[in-house]
Amino acid sequence: MNEANQNNVETQRKGQFEVASMLRNEIHECRLKHLDRLPSERELAIQHNVARGTIRGALRTLTREGLVEKRRGSGTYITYQPEMTGSDPIRDARPLELIDVRFAIEPHICRLCVLNAGADDFEQMEALLAEMEASLNDPERFSKCDTLFHARLAETTRNQLLVWIIQQINAVRNNSEWLSMLSLTLNQEMIRDYNIAHRALVEAIRARDADLAARLMRDHLQSARLSITTAMDT
Repeated sequence: MNEANQNNVETQRKGQFEVASMLRNEIHECRLKHLDRLPSERELAIQHNVARGTIRGALRTLTREGLVEKRRGSGTYITYQPEMTGSDPIRDARPLELIDVRFAIEPHICRLCVLNAGADDFEQMEALLAEMEASLNDPERFSKCDTLFHARLAETTRNQLLVWIIQQINAVRNNSEWLSMLSLTLNQEMIRDYNIAHRALVEAIRARDADLAARLMRDHLQSARLSITTAMDT
């Protein structure tokens, strides 16, 4: 190795050490928190005025130290958790954990909707269905309406505890990992499929068919689970 190449290697190694040190400090001082997603390698390279190779080296160092982990197709996330600090279940919940909770609750919510839904409930459901069907090319708008739709189902049960639980679930849907996963999975085809599922669900509730409504919700959630696991594997 000639002197120029050796100097380049030493400069890159020094840069990796400095970037890793700065990121490590931000993590330990909780400016970067557990499950926060780091900016992309390109953004970090611009931020620290170094080459992307230097950033990759710094991230490899932090990965070996157990401070971060890279998730294929999603990004690099903080895995460090300070000792003696309580976790935040809303911030820290993983997408599949959220789906598991919804599986446990939402099919029964649909059964209660069959018992309790009135004309005003159906009017509001129809308005949200129309809004979602008009959002085929707007994932962000669809996602907001989808959140309101599932909240409307909870309100239709007339059970305030279930309403509160769905509010917590919807809060999880605003955390960084869920939003990142949404950006990978919510395309036009998926929105169309979800719209079909939502409309079929409302019709089952209107027909007072509790078994069908619960089954349609389970099928809907299974579709969401499949899209998440597929995105995680890519």
